[in-house]
Amino acid sequence: MEIDPVAAGAEASPQGLVDYLSTTPELAKLLTAEKALVFRGFGVTEETLDPVMDRLLPNRLAYVHGNSPRTKVGKNVYTSTEYPPEFTISMHNELSYAHQWPSRLMFFCHTAAETGGATPVVDGVRWLESLDPEVRAAYTGGVRYTQNLHDGFGLGKSWQDTFETSDRDEVEAFLSSTEANWEWKPDGGLRVTQDRPSTTRHPVTGVEVWFNQSDQWHPAALGDETAKSLAEVLPPDELPQSVTFADGSPIPDEYVIQVRDRGLESAVDVDWRQGDVLLIDNVLVGHGRRPFTGRRRVLVAMSD
Repeated sequence: MEIDPVAAGAEASPQGLVDYLSTTPELAKLLTAEKALVFRGFGVTEETLDPVMDRLLPNRLAYVHGNSPRTKVGKNVYTSTEYPPEFTISMHNELSYAHQWPSRLMFFCHTAAETGGATPVVDGVRWLESLDPEVRAAYTGGVRYTQNLHDGFGLGKSWQDTFETSDRDEVEAFLSSTEANWEWKPDGGLRVTQDRPSTTRHPVTGVEVWFNQSDQWHPAALGDETAKSLAEVLPPDELPQSVTFADGSPIPDEYVIQVRDRGLESAVDVDWRQGDVLLIDNVLVGHGRRPFTGRRRVLVAMSD
């Protein structure tokens, strides 16, 4: 759903958007009903973004235990995933592999790409229903994610970047609260293993949605040729990240490819304009990124 100053009955300015959000008590219900909201035409800039975020994200969260490469640019504000522009980022719900995940995500378009660069969004119910019964049945037992995090030098992310700390005690305290298994490796790295469900239910509506990142953690579904080559030379348990079914059995290549492709096929693109703000329900809606050319800068923040 797109909301512009005319629809909001507000001034076409960042303060106008803040005023609208401050006097709209039913925003949570609206987001649940529409799943995604685009605020367009208010002229929001990076300098005027904080008051908008304060109203859209009641409790802004840090990207702790996140697996994608990002840069922190403010108070729990990050760049969107820093991945080569020629590749598609497949559909996913943020931190769906973790013990806890944000309920809301907010994206802000600082600079729209020259071409492409849309953020596709997909209804999680539609995504789940698009999958073959055989695939859905195979996933009913859940999935197992494994991360190999280096100690500052190596492939993928370090454990320090992943947990935003260099204190091992803090990492262990965090992991102890997440039902994860972990071990410190002789080289100073950290291996984390988590068993998670493949679907979840929305806390308000109760609908069941597809809710896992198996295709993004599985080498067969990767679009990056470097990542594919890496998967060919390293055993699965030594990759920066990998996934199996929760019982440890391998997920067939064709299953994760179907999950990836049908999520993208079922998605609707949000084509960015400078100053746009997108708010999504992170359980009801998955998101991704289309390839692009030129410079593109989209910031993201999240809330429970």
